Amino acid sequence: MKLVILGGGGFRVPLVYRALLADRSPGRVTEVVLHDLDASRLAAVGGVLAELVANVPDAPAVTTSTNLDEAVRGADFVFSAIRVGGLDGRAADETVAAGCGVLGQETVGAGGVAYGLRTVPVALDIARRVSVHAPDAWVINFTNPAGMVTEAMSAHLGNRVIGICDSPVGLGRRVARAAGVSLEDVWLDYAGLNHLGWLRGVHVRGHDVLPGLLADTEQLESFEEGKLFGAEWLRALGAIPNEYLHYYYFTREAVAAGASRGAFLLEQQKRFYAAPSLESWERTRLEREQTYMAETRDEERDADDLDGGGYDQVALELMHAIASDKQATLILNVPNRTTLTCLDADAVVEVPSLVDANGARPVAVSQVPDEGVGLVTSLKAVERATIKAAISGERAHAVKALALHPLVDSVTVARKIVDTHPFLFGGERAPNIG
Repeated sequence: MKLVILGGGGFRVPLVYRALLADRSPGRVTEVVLHDLDASRLAAVGGVLAELVANVPDAPAVTTSTNLDEAVRGADFVFSAIRVGGLDGRAADETVAAGCGVLGQETVGAGGVAYGLRTVPVALDIARRVSVHAPDAWVINFTNPAGMVTEAMSAHLGNRVIGICDSPVGLGRRVARAAGVSLEDVWLDYAGLNHLGWLRGVHVRGHDVLPGLLADTEQLESFEEGKLFGAEWLRALGAIPNEYLHYYYFTREAVAAGASRGAFLLEQQKRFYAAPSLESWERTRLEREQTYMAETRDEERDADDLDGGGYDQVALELMHAIASDKQATLILNVPNRTTLTCLDADAVVEVPSLVDANGARPVAVSQVPDEGVGLVTSLKAVERATIKAAISGERAHAVKALALHPLVDSVTVARKIVDTHPFLFGGERAPNIG
């Protein structure tokens, strides 16, 4: 089975390959093609993978390519994890927004809109070319903003593009551990959009253990989200929000803390790519996990909380279920159909989905909390306005997309972001996608 990884020179690619090495199931991936526009980054990551396969028999063969059409031809699965504009772009998203007094986090607020504006045209080009050169391939999208990008790509790929994120299953794992149950025995009742969802139930053999956890302050505040939101607020909500909702519930604090993650990662990865090795990759990865969303915390992450969902494992489970036609239930980004009544059928949502050889289909879940409906519908409107602006390339549409976002509090601010951002609409470092 052939897997193509777009963004193959990316820092997290070894995580995916390591998961493939551990997979000994029938029908496993035997060929991996890394595609990237940066040949030097491909070489760096290729070297780390070569160290990983030392003494591993029957490891998937790895090749690299800077030619997209050549890379995807004959693929069974295409894993998209690109970053248009690189970490320089992310750093600009954060600093430009912060300079305007609003939140500029990678996928939230002005930063998320800016990222989407430059990413959607490239994602659409990828979708068109995959549909021509690998029409039978399944595209697994991890490119952020994941829900927005997946919805845009579906215009060309239909249900053959599925979005993944490790946040929901990471949340589920931490909640299950705090509740004293095994994740394998749990049904997670989760609903929302990517980076905007709520865990509304944790069912074990028909019994919901979430109310008991919410009532126990010590257990509730023993894990990441409990510390982040506090027991009092979680009990008021009656649910556990995705960690990214911190930016909506504690906006003033988040803006005051700043979001300089992009600048940090930029310098960190410069050091890694200057002298790549498996040892330096492991060291850099651990530092990366320890500092994840550091601006929202007053203390270091617990060792247990460093065990996130593992998007590499989510991708592997998704590929297995499709390739082997063995049913699995995973929290994915898929078209809504009739699942969430506050959104239309084509809206890409993040909910538990049944996966088999026919792809992924959302299953019945609790609805978005009443107080979250307005936020979800507003953000879906922002996503679609961003897609429209990215396709049209018109400044007025980009201003509208930014101004509609609940975390951008002025049309004037939206105009300033568009006009001063170096990676947008003719800015000095805007990507050439022609």
